[in-house]
Amino acid sequence: MLDPGSKPVPHLPRGHQPHAVVIGSGFGGLAAAVRLGAKGYRVTVLEKLDAPGGRAYVYRQDGFTFDAGPTIVTAPYLFEELWKLCGKRLSDDVTLVPMTPFYRIRFHDGSFFDYSDDKEAVLKQIAQFCPEDVDGYDRFMKASEAIFKVGFEQLGDMPFNNFTDMVKIAPDMIKLESYRSVYNLVSKYFRDPRLRMVFSFHPLLVGGNPFSATSVYCLITFLEKHWGVHFAMGGTGRLIAGLVKLIEGQGNKVLCGQDVREIVVENGAARGVRLASGEIIKSDIVVSNADSASTYRYLLPASVRSRWTDRKIEKARYSMSLFLWYFGTKTKYPEVKHHTILMGPRYKELITDIFKRKVCADDFSLYLHRPTATDPSLAPDGCDTFYVLSPVPHMQSGIDWQAKAESYRKLIAQSLGATILPDLENQVVSSRMLTPQDFQDRLSSFRGAAFGLEPVLTQSAWFRPHNLSEDVDRLYLVGAGTHPGAGLPGVLSSARVLDALVPDAHDLVST
Repeated sequence: MLDPGSKPVPHLPRGHQPHAVVIGSGFGGLAAAVRLGAKGYRVTVLEKLDAPGGRAYVYRQDGFTFDAGPTIVTAPYLFEELWKLCGKRLSDDVTLVPMTPFYRIRFHDGSFFDYSDDKEAVLKQIAQFCPEDVDGYDRFMKASEAIFKVGFEQLGDMPFNNFTDMVKIAPDMIKLESYRSVYNLVSKYFRDPRLRMVFSFHPLLVGGNPFSATSVYCLITFLEKHWGVHFAMGGTGRLIAGLVKLIEGQGNKVLCGQDVREIVVENGAARGVRLASGEIIKSDIVVSNADSASTYRYLLPASVRSRWTDRKIEKARYSMSLFLWYFGTKTKYPEVKHHTILMGPRYKELITDIFKRKVCADDFSLYLHRPTATDPSLAPDGCDTFYVLSPVPHMQSGIDWQAKAESYRKLIAQSLGATILPDLENQVVSSRMLTPQDFQDRLSSFRGAAFGLEPVLTQSAWFRPHNLSEDVDRLYLVGAGTHPGAGLPGVLSSARVLDALVPDAHDLVST
C-alpha cells in the first residue's frame, strides 16, 4: 500500500501554488482535499448544500442530532493517515469508540445473533443455530482474509487506468472465486439459512445485492474483524468537522452553497468549474466527489465524452436507494443495541423486489441506529436518537415518494412498535425523512441510487469509472461511484488512489 507523506513536497509560495477545485464535500472529497493540500496544492472545496458532509450531512432539530448517512467507522487508520499528513493526530479532534457487538441481527421469528469479533461468542451462537456450521466459520474467515489481502490491501488503492491492470489480477480473482456471488460463497460454509443471512448481508452496506455482488465483498467480514467497528463520539459529523478543520489548517477553503453546474474543459483538459450563478472558478485540476454518473452525464458536455456516453450511463446498473426515517423519542429504549438489523420474513425474494423488479413491498428488512446507546449527548436528557433505514428501489421504480413517504414511514413505525420499540408512535417527538427523490434532487445521485453503480464484477476495478478520467485530462474522480467503491473505507481509499495519480504541485508547475 502507498506510504502517505513518505516523500517531502517542495514548498511553493502561496501565490505560485497550482489550484485544485474539489466538487463535493463528502468523505471522498474532503479526504482528497487534505491529500492535495499535502501535495502542495491550493485547494477549494465547493459544496452545494449549506453545510459540508454530502451523504454525511448532519441534521439538528428539537435538541436531537441525526447523522444523515454513515454511522460506523471501519479501517480507522485511513482517517489517522489524513491527520498525520497535517502533522496531527486523529484523537486530537475525534474520539472513536469500539462497538460490542458490531450489530445485533434480529430475525423475523424473534431470535437474534450478536455479530462481533469475539470468536468464542460467535461460535457459541453458531452452535445454537446449527452445530454442523461451527467448522464452517473458521474456513469462511480464512477465505475472507485471503480475499481481503488481495482485494483490499493490494488493490484497494491501486489505480486501474489500463485494462492490463485487470488482466494482471485475473488469476488471483479466479483463485479467490470472485465469479461467485457473496451469498453463493457464504453458502459453501454455512447451511443454516439464518447464518447465511448473517454472513452475506454486508454488500447491502455498500449498495450491493448479496445474490449478485461479487464475492470480493466478502472481504468486509475480515476487515471488520481486523480493525473492529467504531463509532465517533458526537456522531459521524465530528469526522466531517475534523476534516474541514484540517483543510482550513492547510490554508485551504471549504465553501458551501456553491452549486457546480459544469466542469470547464479547454483543449481536452479540466480547467475549472462554472457555478449556477454563472461564476467561473479557474483551476489547474478538478476532482469530482459528485456521483460519478451525474459527473459525466450533467457536468460534462457530450462532445468531450467518448467512454462515458449518455448511452453507457443509461445502460449501467445502479445500486438500490434508501428510505430513511430520523426520529427522536421522549423515552429511552435501553434494551436496544447501538446497531440492530431487523430481517424481514423474506430475504432473497425481498432483495429481488428491490434490485430486479424495482417494487416497494409491504414487508422490509431494516437497519436501526440508536447512537444514544453510546453517546447520550445526541439527545435531550431522558430521550433517544434513532434513524431507521429501509433499502428500496431507485427512481426507475417510478414511485411517487412525495405521496408514498408518510404511509411507508407508518408501516415501519408499526413494525418497530410491534417488536423492539413498544408504543413508538406515541413516543416520537422529532421526525424527518429522506427518500430516493432526495438522493436524486438533494444529493445529485443519478436515479436516486444511494451508492452509485451497483458493485457487480462487470462494474468493478477497471470497469468502474476511473479515478483518473478516461475522457478528460486533469479530471479526477473520488467517492462511491469510482474505484474501489462505496462505504467509508472505499471512498477514503478512492482519495488515497490520487497519491499515485496526481503530480505533486511542484512537478505540475514545472510542466
